[in-house]
Order: sequence, then structure tokens, then C-alpha cells
Amino acid sequence: MSAVAAPGEPVAPGAPRLAWAAPRAGERLTLLVEPRFPGGTAAAVAAEIRALAPSFDLRVVALETAMFKDREVNPRLAEALAATGVEMIPPPSVIRADTVVLHNPACLKFERAPLPRISCQRAFVVTHENFLRPNGAEGFDIAGCLSRIDDSLVAGRRWLAPVSDWNRAGVADWLAAAGSRWRLADFDWANICDFDLLPPTDRPRDRRGRHSRPGLEKFPDRDTMLRHFPAGAEICAILGADGFLDDPEGPPRHWKALRFGETEVASFLGEIDFFVYFTNAMWRESFGRVIAEAIAAGKLVITDPGTAATFGAAVVASDGGDVDAIIARFIAEPGRYQAFVRAAQASLARFRPESFVRTVRAGLERSGAGVDVLV
Repeated sequence: MSAVAAPGEPVAPGAPRLAWAAPRAGERLTLLVEPRFPGGTAAAVAAEIRALAPSFDLRVVALETAMFKDREVNPRLAEALAATGVEMIPPPSVIRADTVVLHNPACLKFERAPLPRISCQRAFVVTHENFLRPNGAEGFDIAGCLSRIDDSLVAGRRWLAPVSDWNRAGVADWLAAAGSRWRLADFDWANICDFDLLPPTDRPRDRRGRHSRPGLEKFPDRDTMLRHFPAGAEICAILGADGFLDDPEGPPRHWKALRFGETEVASFLGEIDFFVYFTNAMWRESFGRVIAEAIAAGKLVITDPGTAATFGAAVVASDGGDVDAIIARFIAEPGRYQAFVRAAQASLARFRPESFVRTVRAGLERSGAGVDVLV
């Protein structure tokens, strides 16, 4: 294994004394990672590898689950490993550490093989997938997945670390109902969003678009999509429209419908001024990296209130019924459009790598732990 080390951050004078050492540069940080994660989870973990490698003696251990059988290693993870010089190694029979962190427990929902034995002072599970759907139903077999971790785990305390405000609310509600011994962490393990910022246009037009991977959960029903992307708009661009293209009815003639991966996201975003993003009524984004990506590209984002909670005033929250009116108001006031987008871009600073590392270091320090991470 090769890694990069940097000087550690000193503990502030007067900070409470802990029973064991807080994280410090050069301390071992081990990621046990499902290397075939798709979508946002892979992007988040890849960004973490790049952010954490300079501050820790980083190790990455591969854990292949039944959920992603026969898939290739995610290229973003491979690129992050290559960029940092960190090697991915097979899992040992026992992982001994002060702290263990597992990203996205939903990846274990089809797992039957036991995890490696894990002995630690603190265990963190990062809840990338929402525990509860908008109607309150469980999003997956939460108790079953956590029990698979428990079966391999000897730990003093077990923490659930949400990725956003919306995600946190669902985890808190589930914990209150389930009576689990897992506890809610006092900080969010948010996604890293380290995108180049592009200036917003000074002449916004009714050019609308959205992109995501294809999937029923990612899109509202056809009638809602038609309201959000009407024939009267100058451009209606949909990247990831595989479901519409494969449907016998096909996409509306006025849409520029593209399959997932058919064009580069940056090129796609360059054709629009408004990013209109709503999902299936029975599903919500837990974080919403595509929204951060659109903001960074200089676009004004309109989305539902639950998804908007992650980004606060950086997006326009809507129930979906006033999208045309919102767009018309901003087109009529180009200066307001520019000011809104620039302020939104400034707010993305809290998701930058250095902010992530500070937040995680402080959270782990409050938990009194050196770190090994199970992803």
C-alpha cells in the first residue's frame, strides 16, 4: 500500500480529554469498500478517497456484495485510487480499529455471506439511501442490513451518520420507532461537491433540462414531466430518458431526449438555463449531487421542498405547480437570476473537500476515536 501523509491538526486548548486518541495525520484509515457502487455513492466515496488520502495513512479493502454481482469496478473509484496511489486489497479475516464506518448499508440487503469480523470502539454507518419513503414506509430492510453488521461487529457504540437534512429526518424517525441501539450522529457525512464553477448567463431563456441515471424512482409520472417540460419552452432536454425512449409511446416530440451517458454532463448543462428536478412521488434524493453539479455549472435549480432542504436558499423549492411562473419571473429579471445563481454557488463551499475533512475530523474527535472506515 502507498499513501500520502500530512501534518495533523492540534487539539484546541481546553478541549475535553478523551479515553483514546483523536484522528491525526498518519493514523491508519481503512476503507472496506464495495468497489462496484453505482451513481452517487461511488462518486461520494471516490471524492472521500481523494480528500482523506493527504490526511491519513489510507487503506482501501474490497468488499464485493451480492447486490452488484457481475459488475465492473466503478471507474470513479478506480480513478481516485490511481490518483492517490492507494491500492485496493482483498478483505482480511478480522478488521481491528478504533472506529469503523460503513457507507450505504442498503448494499447488504441481498447479502448472505458474513462480513469480516470487526472489532472497534466506535462504528459509523453512513446512510446514503433514505431509510423512509415520503409516505413513511421503509426504503429497504433496514433492520436486516444493520443486523448483518452487528453480527460481525464488536463495538462500544454504534452511530448512524446521515448525508443531509432530509436523510437525517428519516433516520431519526426510524430510530424513534425501531428502538435500535444504533444512535444518531451529531454531524452529517455529506457528499463532497468539488466542481468547477461556471458563470451564469446574463440573458436567461426558457431553456430547461434535467439529468439523472434512468430509473422509475428518478422521474415523476409522464403528465408531471409534460407540465415541467412543455412544448412552449425553447428547449426541453432530458439526459437519462431511457425509460421514455424505450416506451412504445416514446418521448414527446419537442423533447431532446438522450440516453444516460449519451453525452457529457457538462456539454448537456451548457444547453440549458434552468435545471428542473423532481422525482417519483414515492421517492426522494437523499443528497442530490446532480443539483450541486447544476448549480456549479451556473444553472438555477427548481426542485421539491424535501430535496431542496439539503441546499437551502441555493435552490428554488416548489410543489411543481408553479414551475412556469418561476422561470418567467427570473427571465424577466436577468440581474436577479445572476445574483441567485452566484449566491447558490458560494453556498457550495460547505461541501468542498476541506470542509468535509474538517467536519469528519471534528465529529470523530467528539466521538473519541482513531479511525478505520468500512465502506
